[in-house]
Amino acid sequence: MTANLPTVLAVDDEPRSLETLRRTLEEEFEVLTAQSAEEAEEILEKEWVQAILCDQRMPGRTGVEFLSDVRDRWPEVVRIIISGFTDAGDLVDAINRAGIYQYISKPWHPDKLLLKLRNAIELFHLQRQNTVLANELKLRPETLSQDVEAKRQVLRERFDWDQGIVRGPDSCMNGVCDLVRRVAPYDVSVLISGESGTGKELCARALHYNSLRQDGPFVAENCGAMPDELLESELFGHKRGAFTGASEDRVGLFDLADGGTVFLDEIGEISPAFQVKLLRVLQEGEIRPLGSNQRRKVDVRVVAATNRDLEADVRAGRFREDLYYRLATFTIELPPLRERRDDIAVLAHALLDDLQRQLGKSVKGISRETLACLEAYHWPGNVRELQNELKRMLVLAEDDTLAADLLSPRILQGAAEEETEDLGIIRQTEGSLKERMENLEARIVKETLIRHRWNKTRAAEELGLSRVGLRSKLERYGLEKVDGMEPLSAKGR
Repeated sequence: MTANLPTVLAVDDEPRSLETLRRTLEEEFEVLTAQSAEEAEEILEKEWVQAILCDQRMPGRTGVEFLSDVRDRWPEVVRIIISGFTDAGDLVDAINRAGIYQYISKPWHPDKLLLKLRNAIELFHLQRQNTVLANELKLRPETLSQDVEAKRQVLRERFDWDQGIVRGPDSCMNGVCDLVRRVAPYDVSVLISGESGTGKELCARALHYNSLRQDGPFVAENCGAMPDELLESELFGHKRGAFTGASEDRVGLFDLADGGTVFLDEIGEISPAFQVKLLRVLQEGEIRPLGSNQRRKVDVRVVAATNRDLEADVRAGRFREDLYYRLATFTIELPPLRERRDDIAVLAHALLDDLQRQLGKSVKGISRETLACLEAYHWPGNVRELQNELKRMLVLAEDDTLAADLLSPRILQGAAEEETEDLGIIRQTEGSLKERMENLEARIVKETLIRHRWNKTRAAEELGLSRVGLRSKLERYGLEKVDGMEPLSAKGR
């Protein structure tokens, strides 16, 4: 097994489903597979597994029944269930019986599945650290206050609006950070907008840890694609017997965040019916758990986030105007990464530094050619996509430098397209056939050279050219190699 990769166990009686899961996960995880609960238990007895992905409908024991047994025998393993059923009562019953961390509905999206698994692995390690810390505190109770304050200080520094939000000296994020600095101390609701992967939760945490509530809890909930009853239970809690499967009382996130901050991500996805319930909570500052007749006061600051145009949704009648203005006392818009070209090198070094600690693997730096490709690419997935690309490169790296040939094909192709635009070549949608063909030819030559680490002999062979012919094209299109390496010490603000 690969020492640096976390281990995930996929359980499904359908071989095709297991193979699909394996192909999706194998770049980031060591994937073990089992076609029955019995086979999975044999693996758990032999291997160190951090997370389980289990299908609900299997012959013999169902996924919930199997994960309930796992909860008893291997409680530290993070349990995730995949199913096509959507009944809220059944979902809550599964969560309560088996201690399910996440429910994934079919058909699942690869990127969302990977994101949930990454979070599951992080939770696994946090649980282990929590156990160790709890044992330490039993032996050293007199240092509890000092330890807690030290951890709070680390969080303040990590999410500081000035140093914690990584950017270049002339970044367009400077204006965003100035808004965070100015609004954080005031106890007002904030709406953060921006494309997926732009760092909306990071911004929310910066608001919290620079506010007067910084010593209180920060809790987050993703509101997207969650049934109303389950979302209401998650946020406001429920009483035993409130619905089928509610076998015990549950404390909601608003209760847990009392005195702190609640971050509601993908707020634009909640249903009109739940919008009314959330509005009432924000207006009255009170929650009522499902199945209870008693209301209780909660003192929370609400920070919401969305990748939708909520103003347009308000005009179209899809989002309540009164709720919008309750959430958007103050608005912060995060720019996409393609508008932060000057930040990419700084971000890449900061992300790589974190990834090296996570994966236990070190390199000396990033080649300038790699950085040039990263800066030329348009990044539809924003900072999250950049982080995943660097993780992939670090895992694949065999030298002490992240060279451009480690980049994914889509990054190389996208960067080549962007760079050939900068060469002054007329785009494919304009000009004569000859000009359009030259545009395409320049992209192909650039991408091929990068893949072959600028070995002109191999590139010429692949392209069916002589070395003289290739050199002629390089001169014609002004294609040059970017030499050198950017060390890991390169930093912005």
